[in-house]
Amino acid sequence: MDQIPSTGNPSTRERLLALAERQVLEKGFAATSIDELIAGVGITKSGFFYHFRDKRELAKALLQRYLDREEALLDQIFARADALHEDPVHAFLIALKMFAELMQDLPETHPGCLIASYCYQENLFDADVRELNRAGVLRWRRRFRERLDLIVARYPPRCDVDLDALADMLSAVVDGGIIISKVLRDKTVLPKQVMLFREFVRAIFLGSSTP
Repeated sequence: MDQIPSTGNPSTRERLLALAERQVLEKGFAATSIDELIAGVGITKSGFFYHFRDKRELAKALLQRYLDREEALLDQIFARADALHEDPVHAFLIALKMFAELMQDLPETHPGCLIASYCYQENLFDADVRELNRAGVLRWRRRFRERLDLIVARYPPRCDVDLDALADMLSAVVDGGIIISKVLRDKTVLPKQVMLFREFVRAIFLGSSTP
């Protein structure tokens, strides 16, 4: 494993978290050891414990960092979409297209979802980490449900639809798209799935395939 340079920015803590995220997404939390992290970052074991009391504390910090970064990205995308269109459904469609284009522009397949990785190995984590993971999923639901509520106020859906389920559908599409793209080694799968969700939303509220 290549060693991460130990000089300059980012901080040692951030380099530990960045390496840990890559390793966890590649092979899981259980298979990621403290020894390989300190070797990769180029610090001593005491240096690791200066930043994290134990591996459980690392797990929580890693997930919180992931959730915060994800939230900031979505905030940015939706702010740009809102600036481009005042209509709630069209702003939502624009945001979905931006998100799909962002996924398309990744140099390789999406590295993975830490929320899903933690879920698959839930028995490894304490109650605090499991609750943080749950809160992250609910935060996505809440964000998209709020958007859907704005849309419904102006565009009654053309069929019966559970708005919480529709909000959750984007999470399902993204995680499913990540899995399929990694298995097939095809980075186009994820953005295509997001665009199909976009067309589904359009059909529910506009009943049209116009751009």
